Amino acid sequence: MATKSAAGRKTEREGNALFLTMKIGAWMALIVGAFLCVTNYADFSDHNRRLMAGIGFLVGSVFIYMIGTAINLVDKRKTDSE
Repeated sequence: MATKSAAGRKTEREGNALFLTMKIGAWMALIVGAFLCVTNYADFSDHNRRLMAGIGFLVGSVFIYMIGTAINLVDKRKTDSE
């Protein structure tokens, strides 16, 4: 069983911290988007800026989570190959 170097552990911790930060940001964007959509759905049109911003937050939260997951997977593969 190979032992990981100090540099590998540092990189792994940085990757985990980045993934956790992006995951928290994605959840916050999802909550903000849901709140904006629920509070402004009465005037359902493209002229309702708060509703459109809420939909944008909902879509953006998915992208933030996917990018964080991809970065985490690449970082794990990199540390496993070392």
